[in-house]
Amino acid sequence: MPIAVAPHRLPVLGHLVPLLRDPLGFMASLPTYGDLVSIGLGPVNAVVVCDLELTRQMLLEDRVFDKGGPQFDSGRDLVGTGLATCPHAQHRRQRRLLQPAFHPNRITAYASVMVQKIDEMVDSWQDGQIIDVKAQLHTLAARVIAATLFDHAISDADQKRLLRDVEAVFTGVMRQAMMPAWMRRLPILGNRACMAAAVEARTILGELVAARRAEGVDRGDLFSALVFARDSAGGGQLSDDEIVEQVLTFFFAGTDTSAATLAWALMLLDRHPEIAARVHAEVDTVLAGRPAAREDLPRLQFTGQVIMETLRLRPPGWLQTRTVTEDAELGEYSLVAGTTVIYSAYLIQHRADLYPDPERFDPDRFDPGQSAPPPRNAMLPFGAGARKCIGDNFALTEATLALATIAARWRLRIVPGTDTRPTPAVVPQPRQLRMHATARAAQPARSEGSTQIV
Repeated sequence: MPIAVAPHRLPVLGHLVPLLRDPLGFMASLPTYGDLVSIGLGPVNAVVVCDLELTRQMLLEDRVFDKGGPQFDSGRDLVGTGLATCPHAQHRRQRRLLQPAFHPNRITAYASVMVQKIDEMVDSWQDGQIIDVKAQLHTLAARVIAATLFDHAISDADQKRLLRDVEAVFTGVMRQAMMPAWMRRLPILGNRACMAAAVEARTILGELVAARRAEGVDRGDLFSALVFARDSAGGGQLSDDEIVEQVLTFFFAGTDTSAATLAWALMLLDRHPEIAARVHAEVDTVLAGRPAAREDLPRLQFTGQVIMETLRLRPPGWLQTRTVTEDAELGEYSLVAGTTVIYSAYLIQHRADLYPDPERFDPDRFDPGQSAPPPRNAMLPFGAGARKCIGDNFALTEATLALATIAARWRLRIVPGTDTRPTPAVVPQPRQLRMHATARAAQPARSEGSTQIV
């Protein structure tokens, strides 16, 4: 079956103009043309998978549809072949070695660190203050990653340098993904600064690995889990270079993604006061003004639904590329080896046949008691199959704890004139998120016949 071609393709640029002008809208428009649609990413041709079942087939057949394409090629140049960027041939061994680091017992320990950093942030705000929420959440996410990784083993100065370097590398990946491979190492368009940041980050982390190995003590942090990981299937342990690349990957995957999810959630709650009132009612009942803890998560059901609906509307990994490693069939379509394939969680999660009225913010879609739940496997913010994000529970725990703690203490309203349009980036975020903070006291749970003010 022939593959449809998206209209209005320009010479050389392909579809970069609509992708940069309105990336989410462009992606959501593609199912109109077919289940598979060909687009141009500058000089690179790519095929976008627009159907849920074909998307899942591609994700489950991860040997044939391997991680690759311009997005991953530029990522590997800068951060190496960690779990998120490595090819299929390396993935199984890495996954086995890293899985214990995300055991539920470890997540419990990480959650206590999350709570501390979240509480430090919300405690620093002042009643009536105008807060740059986007910057605050980015700093929070970076500090959570650093604290769960290193305990207290990294100096404040090195941590600041490392966070600065990681941000520079992260910014460079999207830019370099749009360049031909031969341009990525030329000293143009910030390439030199990006590569210098990657070198400095590797140096800092290499010194930390050597120090932790010499110390020989498992501190219970994520870094220790990497240093002392052993593969029961005979794959040995992670080398120093592999540990450095895994740490870079965790920063790369866990900072902007967590910050963006929380930013969109707070923005959506401000725009939907009736939903914000339900969150406030829940956290007042469960937390009574204190910070959220991991043991509260089962009772923060609606807050968790808000996070899930936010991930549906604004998935952080909105576009992912794969490379076809051999001639293959995807449904009724034939793809030749070397084809770049794209899947988009945003596209799938905005299909009206899967989520009626898909632009509506409705956390009740994820109420486990509803009679007509969304189709099974129609949520893809963390991917699916063997390459599903290993840190999905880590991310959901952090986002729910943070949102609950913020909602228990503060009411945040967007300052008029704030530009909340999504950025055209690897992880779309609001361009700005300036919010006015009003302190709120926990309200008693509503009794029968009474009215609760939130």
